[in-house]
Amino acid sequence: MALAELTEINQRGPSHNLRLKTLINVRWLAVIGQSSAVFAVWLLLGFSFEPVFCFALISVSIFVNLFLTFRYPANQRLSSRSSAALLAYDIIQLAVLLFLTGGLQNPFSFLLLVPVVISATALSINYTLFLGILGITCATLLAVFYLPLPWLEGVTLKLPNIYIGGMWFSIISSLSFTAIYAFRVADEARKLSDALTATELVLQREQHLSNLDGLAAAAAHELGTPLATIALVSKEMTRELEKGSALFEDAKLLRSQAERCREILQKLTSLSTEGDRHIGTMPFTAFMEEIAEPHRNFGVTVEIKKRDKSRVPDCLRNPGILYGLGNIVENAVDYANEKVTLETGWDDNNLWVEVNDDGRGFDDEVLARIGEPFVTRRSRSTQGGGLGLGLFIAKTLLERSGASLIFKNDLKKQPSGASVLVKWPRSAIEAS
Repeated sequence: MALAELTEINQRGPSHNLRLKTLINVRWLAVIGQSSAVFAVWLLLGFSFEPVFCFALISVSIFVNLFLTFRYPANQRLSSRSSAALLAYDIIQLAVLLFLTGGLQNPFSFLLLVPVVISATALSINYTLFLGILGITCATLLAVFYLPLPWLEGVTLKLPNIYIGGMWFSIISSLSFTAIYAFRVADEARKLSDALTATELVLQREQHLSNLDGLAAAAAHELGTPLATIALVSKEMTRELEKGSALFEDAKLLRSQAERCREILQKLTSLSTEGDRHIGTMPFTAFMEEIAEPHRNFGVTVEIKKRDKSRVPDCLRNPGILYGLGNIVENAVDYANEKVTLETGWDDNNLWVEVNDDGRGFDDEVLARIGEPFVTRRSRSTQGGGLGLGLFIAKTLLERSGASLIFKNDLKKQPSGASVLVKWPRSAIEAS
């Protein structure tokens, strides 16, 4: 599976489609809250205002909810545009209700934030900006145009303009801060989820490849019995038939082909044992050679250095390590000017390899976050630039193998090259 295919997981869209039932349930809560507030002000407090228009407006929301409930299934997933349209309706409905009950003087005016926050957590930034602008527009209009706030009979409550201005500013600032904060948190969660999904796809592919020898052995076992029966029947046929006849030659050919099939199946059966003996373990430096070899034909020298002069330890040939280190070496080759060096070393407790290149090094603003999903030091204008997903997958796979990684710039060089140190406990990678 190519990395370009994995990055499509994130490129399919920045949002996850909301369920219609979720928005319907949120609107039912709004209907209950609005109705309770109107009843409390009208009956319990006895304030002077006309509740008929308020209940008529709330009835529209009830009708919309009932229509959506009976028209669509409960598990209906909405497109981003449909979700934004329903949230825009919620903003406008609440704004009209606030217009009837005092505008920004009404303490419930802060509820204009709710649809925008929902959009920030589930929809793209474009729809969130649209709903945010709509909320700000409604708040601005409510600061100027509104009916009197419900109050005691014969008394009109008029709050100072500076207070209304303060309410307007607090709503705008709260809406902006909350929406930005919610969007950043939700976007990080979405990116991490997509990146982990891509990592699982890589692991699943490697697992399928490693299971092919077991499937071949199982197929050989299942086909062994019918082939033995064919061989036995064809042998009996050659005994009964007259030599030189056409049927005798056919039976002889059938027997020879059955024997050939049995030989092929015996070879398939031996894959799971012979393959492990030959390539299941290998010297650590040979393992590094296998990782470096595919990247030596791109105009950059890839050199392997051995720090320790003692016997090279044997290590397990792990597909996750092959993919992870291969990705790091590939990045080093992409950004190197002339040379990439893999310095290997070991002691009594650890094995390590340090990948160095003579390129410009990691950007300062990226170095602290490198290895996180969708963080890349390649500029947006660079043709073919990735999303940083490959390095996240590589880091995840290497850490699962027991490795620790350190990303840094080699400040001794000018320009400073990038350096990635990968270290394993010997118990995690060495073949015992």
